[in-house]
Amino acid sequence: MSTFLANRPTSASFDDTASEATVHDKATSYKAAPFSSDFFEKSAEASAARSVYLKTVIGGVVALSVVIFAVFSIYWGSVWSSPHHTLPGWIVDFDGGAVGQTVSQALSSIDAGRNGISWAVVSASQFPDGIAQLEDAILQEKTWYAVAINSGATANLTSAVSAVDGSYVSSKAITFIGSEARNENIYRIHKTIATAQLDAITHHFALQFIANLSTSANTATLLSSAPQLVARPIYYTVANLRPFDVPVASAVTFVGLIYLVILSFFVVMLAATAREASGFETRLSLGSIIRLRLTTSAVAYFFIALIYTLLSRAFQLPFDRRFGSAGFVIFWMLNWLGMLACGLALEAMLTLLTQRFVPFFLILWIISNVSTSVFPIQVLPHVYRYGYMFPFYTVSRAIRAIIFETKNDLGLNFGVLIAWVVLSCGTVALFQWFVRRRAVKAGSKTVEV
Repeated sequence: MSTFLANRPTSASFDDTASEATVHDKATSYKAAPFSSDFFEKSAEASAARSVYLKTVIGGVVALSVVIFAVFSIYWGSVWSSPHHTLPGWIVDFDGGAVGQTVSQALSSIDAGRNGISWAVVSASQFPDGIAQLEDAILQEKTWYAVAINSGATANLTSAVSAVDGSYVSSKAITFIGSEARNENIYRIHKTIATAQLDAITHHFALQFIANLSTSANTATLLSSAPQLVARPIYYTVANLRPFDVPVASAVTFVGLIYLVILSFFVVMLAATAREASGFETRLSLGSIIRLRLTTSAVAYFFIALIYTLLSRAFQLPFDRRFGSAGFVIFWMLNWLGMLACGLALEAMLTLLTQRFVPFFLILWIISNVSTSVFPIQVLPHVYRYGYMFPFYTVSRAIRAIIFETKNDLGLNFGVLIAWVVLSCGTVALFQWFVRRRAVKAGSKTVEV
């Protein structure tokens, strides 16, 4: 009994031990309790969490800063000095008289600089069918613009002066021809330049014409009966062969292309999440998971492209101008292949970069495509020639052919997109094989250990 009493803890020591245990339990429960910590808490656990958080955020901000200069510069460079090169224009003298010679010489002598129209005189004999054949050449994209001095311009002016014709229309002398729907941005710039040049040329012609009239006996009669003959003996009209007359089309020829990539990215991430949640990522064989990924993309994009096309149809985008009722289906298939071309590239890069880093590739993919879609590639610095084979440029050209009846290169356009799909199918399979092989090796090492 005495031994027991001697070894028994006193009430004070018992209370102290119990108190320490209680404090320890409280501390443990405090650390483990959710929604109860402060960001600046000084515990070791909070410091470790804070370190991970700050490294992740700061590292991401630094990476985005690098992306801004390295990737965004691609787009900034495409619009900073554009137009960087001239586009060709033809001067065709169907008149052959004084008016034709004066306008041709004056326009061809203008220095185009680096952002204007490079005018070249083309013989009217190349267009035996007249101005209609010249317009067809522009629609077939043999040149960008043309100034036609119309047949009989000199004779009509001379006859009007002799007859003091008050009904004479000077704007029938010259025609500036272009196609806005080919690229509305550059057309509006170059139309302003060309009309300014023609204004200056026709004004100078009027001054010379007035000087010659001063020696004529019927000058007073002209001023009273046909003053427009004196003030503006020749002028021009603008023939916009394919006007960009559907404002909503800008949603599918430029901005909508970005939406296609974003929608494709959503499908890529959705499918990746579904594979992880279902366990298929590690459960399926190599062949099965490759087939699953490709089939999921093809089926998902097929229906999303249909919804996207129906949206455009709901806002009255005209699909029937060139191909009739088939235009809707062609537009749908174009969007489907465009989404496959863009989305499967993301699908492939997701395999290598993982969900953590694939957004950086998404930015590069969008910017590199957009940069070749604002202005014609011909006016951009030569480094942007890669755009001829990129999805955005290809889809935009095909859409313009469907909606605005510009040059029909749909065979080439669909071919480029199919080539991207085939390439991406191959890279998805290759990258999946590489990642699976690496995972199997890592698993084997773990088992050996």
